[in-house]
Amino acid sequence: MSSRDDILARVRANLGVAGDAASRREAAQAAMASRRQGVRPAVAGDLAARFAAKSVAMSSSVDRVAMLAEVPAAVARYLAKQGLPCRAVCWPEFAALDWVGAGVEIEARAAHGDDATGITGCFCAIAETGTLMLASGPRTAATTSLLPETHIAIVPVSRIVPAMEEGFALLRTERGEDLPRAVNFVSGPSRTGDIEQTIVLGAHGPYRVHLLLVDGA
Repeated sequence: MSSRDDILARVRANLGVAGDAASRREAAQAAMASRRQGVRPAVAGDLAARFAAKSVAMSSSVDRVAMLAEVPAAVARYLAKQGLPCRAVCWPEFAALDWVGAGVEIEARAAHGDDATGITGCFCAIAETGTLMLASGPRTAATTSLLPETHIAIVPVSRIVPAMEEGFALLRTERGEDLPRAVNFVSGPSRTGDIEQTIVLGAHGPYRVHLLLVDGA
């Protein structure tokens, strides 16, 4: 027995955990399947409208397009309105969009420290709080939403769920045991109120978050 196995065996003994790995996994899965949710606020009505309103309240800006093909033009409009350069990095899944036709210079890669704008999708979006749920992975780099000063997120309306509980349930359903290394929640631009209780945007990440809701994605 290795030192690691010895340590884990003693931990299990002290916790009163019995059985082999398979039986413990079955017990854990049974416990998760039978879990009961506590009381929580109801989130009813138009989830996209609720998500948009909460996002704006968290200092994000929101635009809406009918289909994914309209995203490059919407991005170009936003960058021009903000007086920002028409160039960005994006997750690879969006590389095939017609960025050239929209006049946006795009690179499909993870963001570096000198990239001004990062374009991502999201795993899902939380209507209750206006929050993006992003799952990290080889093609969904977390740096693209964290390093640039401007974060643009493409949000399919079909991926908006009522609350965080549904977000985690969707993650377990779709990913099973292949869980991401990290799950990041983004509720508007980065902020802090440490200095004289004055809210400052962009303290630990982007100070602009722009959301593109896509009806037909």
